[in-house]
Order: sequence, then C-alpha cells, then structure tokens
Amino acid sequence: MKNSKLKDLKDEEIVSLYVETQQNVYFEEIYRRYADKVYRKCYSFVYSQQKAEDFTHDIFLKLIVKIGTFKENSKFSTWLYSITYNFCMDQIRVNKKMAETSFDDSFDMVEEEEDLEFASMKSKGLKRSLEQIPSDEKALLLMKYQDDFSIKEISETLKISESAVKMRLLRSKDKLKKLYLENFAIFGLIVLKIILFWKK
Repeated sequence: MKNSKLKDLKDEEIVSLYVETQQNVYFEEIYRRYADKVYRKCYSFVYSQQKAEDFTHDIFLKLIVKIGTFKENSKFSTWLYSITYNFCMDQIRVNKKMAETSFDDSFDMVEEEEDLEFASMKSKGLKRSLEQIPSDEKALLLMKYQDDFSIKEISETLKISESAVKMRLLRSKDKLKKLYLENFAIFGLIVLKIILFWKK
C-alpha cells in the first residue's frame, strides 16, 4: 500500500494491518504520526533533548512488543499515551530524583464548568507552576487536560480506582492553583521593584 493511501486510514486500521502483516510500512506510518507527540510528552518530564529522544526510542521499542495487545476499547492515541506516561514515571522513579521539568506549549485546558478558574490561568504562570509539581501529579493533569483522558482511562492507566483519580486530580489542581498564585505574586513584586527603580 502506498504511503499516500496510508494517510487516509485511521490509526486503528493501521495498527490492525501491522499486527496482521508485520510489514514495516505500517509501523513506520504509526511512528510518523506519533513520534513527535511522544517526544514532546517525554520532554515535558525530563526537560532534556537527549533523554526525551532516548525515552521516545524505548517507548516505540516497547510498542513493537505490545501493539498486538491493543484492543479497540479506547482510541489508539489514548492507549499509546498511557504507555508513554507510565514509562516516563517509571524512569523517574528508578532514578530516584526529580528531573527538571518543562511543559508542552500546546497544553490546552478543557473548559469544563468546574474547571473555569483553572482554565483561566495565564499560560506562562501555569507553565512555571507545572515545573514545580511532582511528575505523577503532572502526568495526571496532562492526561486529563491535555489529552482529554476520561476518569476511567486515567484509572486504567495508573491502576488506581476512579474515586482515587478524582481525589488526586482535585489535590493536584489545588496545589497547582496555589503555586500559580505564589508565582504570580512573586512576578508582580519583581515588576513593581523594576518600576520603582526606574522612577528614582
């Protein structure tokens, strides 16, 4: 099948063709669609180009082994991102240290009614605040608000109950709001000091 025709197929169709035929052309198409997205998610945990590239490579190696277990209970992207988040969090736990983190600029809050305040945070202050929270809490927020995972999908990814997911989301959002407000206040003081300095 020519690459131009592959582009018209859904992810799930490509996966099915690869599992059935084991032809590289199908896996290459999956890689083309998702390598950059997986890389950016890895980068948001480690803030290192080399580590993010290594993680991405390892995740796609893992995908080759696991792809036959994909069941169409969820979107392929959700399934792949679940593998990605679990891999990143496992690596950070193994290293027993918190890597400096960054955040994907394409983060787009889902404006659910109960999250309007959360969604209204200014992106720079939000990014700075996300750099300060633990990787597991960050993953939870990324899954819910960047990748639009359902509570059930988060529960299955992290292997915890749905009620635990809701509780952790609430705590993580509260922590993020607090950090955001603290960072915003610090930034405001710096600006004020600069203004006062130049008025002297």
